[in-house]
Amino acid sequence: MATLSSRHGHLGRRLFQLYAGLALYGASSALLVRSGLGLEPWNVLHQGLSERTGLSMGVVLTVTGAVVLLLWIPLRQRPGLGTVSNVLVIGAAMDATLAVLPDAHPPAVRVLLMVSGIVLNGAATGLYIAARFGSGPRDGLMTGLHQRTGVSIRLVRTAIEITVVVTGFLLGGTVGVGTVLYAVAIGPLAQLFLRAFAVPRAADGSTVVATGQPRRAILRP
Repeated sequence: MATLSSRHGHLGRRLFQLYAGLALYGASSALLVRSGLGLEPWNVLHQGLSERTGLSMGVVLTVTGAVVLLLWIPLRQRPGLGTVSNVLVIGAAMDATLAVLPDAHPPAVRVLLMVSGIVLNGAATGLYIAARFGSGPRDGLMTGLHQRTGVSIRLVRTAIEITVVVTGFLLGGTVGVGTVLYAVAIGPLAQLFLRAFAVPRAADGSTVVATGQPRRAILRP
């Protein structure tokens, strides 16, 4: 009975971390948008598409995530609860945050939003990944291409991110100091929060966390 209760408790915690992480990820992305100092690579593309289509960034993010998820089929990737939830939750959370968060004009406020957005994004990533419900659509694209082509994950990830940043920038997305700081800081932050939010796997309460730089720790919204 105690073991069953413990399992239910772990599942409840994992579900909480999954959806809290996804919601916080959307909110953190909104902070970076309002800072105006640069976005995460994929959100540069989402913002550019939003500018061109007139759709909100959250809607563009959701539609793009669904399209990327379709690319999993020929790559033989299997989505999990976290994958589908990623598509549905992050965009809605971003739009909800943008609706209540005004534009920031004073430089100090913009810097504060940028830094807060990056740190919160790292925390959100740790929450989501540690819940172990499957990778996000864009991470699955990366790992799927790696498995099908034999090209290293680092090279595949770099190629994808350069492509989306350049395309997004040409469409009107914001690239700036925030983009650079995000690229430098998100790995260490994700590793830190992965350890902080690790959910016990075994009945004895032991946990399993990554020991090195997380290759797949960056949630691609």
